[in-house]
Amino acid sequence: MPKIRNFFLGLAPGIVTAAIVFGPSKITITSKMGAMYSYSLLWLVVVAIFFMIIYANMASRIGLATDDSLLVTIQKRYGKWASGLIGFGIFLVATSFQAGNSIGVGLSIAEASGTPMAPWIILFNAIGIALLFFRNFYKVLERLMIAIVILMLFAFITTTFLAKPSVSGMVSGLVPEVPEGSLGLLIAFFASCFSIVGAFYQAYLIQARKKASPTLDISTSRGTGGMIILGLMCVVVITCAAAVLHENNIAVNKASDMAKALEPLFGSAASYLFLVGLFGASFSSVIGNASIGGTLLSDGLGYGSSLDSKVVKSLIAAVMIVGSVIAIGYEKPPLEMIVLAQSVTIFLVPFIAIAMYLISNDRKLMGQYANSLFVRVAGLVGLIVLIVLAVYNFKELFLK
Repeated sequence: MPKIRNFFLGLAPGIVTAAIVFGPSKITITSKMGAMYSYSLLWLVVVAIFFMIIYANMASRIGLATDDSLLVTIQKRYGKWASGLIGFGIFLVATSFQAGNSIGVGLSIAEASGTPMAPWIILFNAIGIALLFFRNFYKVLERLMIAIVILMLFAFITTTFLAKPSVSGMVSGLVPEVPEGSLGLLIAFFASCFSIVGAFYQAYLIQARKKASPTLDISTSRGTGGMIILGLMCVVVITCAAAVLHENNIAVNKASDMAKALEPLFGSAASYLFLVGLFGASFSSVIGNASIGGTLLSDGLGYGSSLDSKVVKSLIAAVMIVGSVIAIGYEKPPLEMIVLAQSVTIFLVPFIAIAMYLISNDRKLMGQYANSLFVRVAGLVGLIVLIVLAVYNFKELFLK
């Protein structure tokens, strides 16, 4: 039993990262992929998860190899301007997208109960802030995220089983093709699933796990298990959308539309199941996204990254409060904030990826945890893809 427990504790940081990355926006994107293009974009999940595994692996090994946090390591290498820029940029992105996570929480319960959305947004952000006052916040965060991932997997896999997808369609969807008109959705999914910010935070989760359980051997923890779970959740939502929405020519514009589409076919039980999954994805992102924004701004400014630090907790709470205020004040986040977050991300993500790539290749710093030849090559390909996406997004956002 202790060996099994230690195995799952070693997986935990990767599972936390998966729960953070798989938010309500991911459910919306994957639902659209299945609704519009059936099973034909399933291959994209494999590609995106492959690169996510590579970079989560890099971040995990940085966390194992160093006692300093990743931003402190970057500060020592490239100066305070670099760590401060990354910390502030990630905080800005986290705050900008927090409203969408809060709306997902409120909407999932409001749809299920027929009640207004605002009280639920307030309640669950208050619960998120209350969790910060537990003495060992990392252990609370970790256990909560694992429970939510189990809940999401149960909800989505059960819903997909009810939908009875085509096995031959799923197999054919693993052969790469780009259906006409799918490029924008393809890029949106790849950029959000191959989350450099999520991978970056993996280094912090590994170090927090080391501090929480100093006697636990997590030398084999690389985040791979969590990333596979992330891919599985994406696959089941695309598959369910393909089997239900595409087959019945039903459009989907937001995540809760998927739940509505299930009800006429399978009854209210199936739609409630999907709403449970949407709630899990949203609430995990409310807490996880805020934790990333608060932790990395604090560390970038030189106040440390301990999840039990008062500064870190205050900044995490600030992300939650701002996000909930925007969510209640607007039906959807203000366009200006989304554009600002996208523009920051365009310039920030390649910069973060380059820093991670260079640090993880440094044999003097990393020792036995330095990148293998395979990871160096795959990481370089992933880096080129990110730069190409950044150039494309810059053209779309500013030159059209």
